[in-house]
Amino acid sequence: MTHIPVKLTFEQYLEYDDGTDNRYELCDGELIPMPPESKRNIWMSLWLMYELAQMVDRRLVFPTNCCELQVIGKTQNRFPDLVVIREEHLIEPEKRCTITLNMPPPRLVVEVVSPYRNQKDEN
Repeated sequence: MTHIPVKLTFEQYLEYDDGTDNRYELCDGELIPMPPESKRNIWMSLWLMYELAQMVDRRLVFPTNCCELQVIGKTQNRFPDLVVIREEHLIEPEKRCTITLNMPPPRLVVEVVSPYRNQKDEN
């Protein structure tokens, strides 16, 4: 018998919970486990976060993997290294921080790019 994987919608992905702290990208309806960030990327994004927190409301600055963005394309979500959100994104702090396409965009999105990224990566 052939197993046909079910393709998830973005809404189904948002409800998905495998009981772990694993992060996934939703790529063409399939869950792709995300590798951990490098120490260098974490250090760079934290340094920038501390600098930005001196200039904007600290509640609006989200560090690595704390805020998820819905995006258009084959991969439907991203976990940027740093996000400066808008005041209206703080409405439901007990839920996961996901900014969808029907919401106002964040004020700033930062992705620290490593020089050794996979050449097949479509980002």
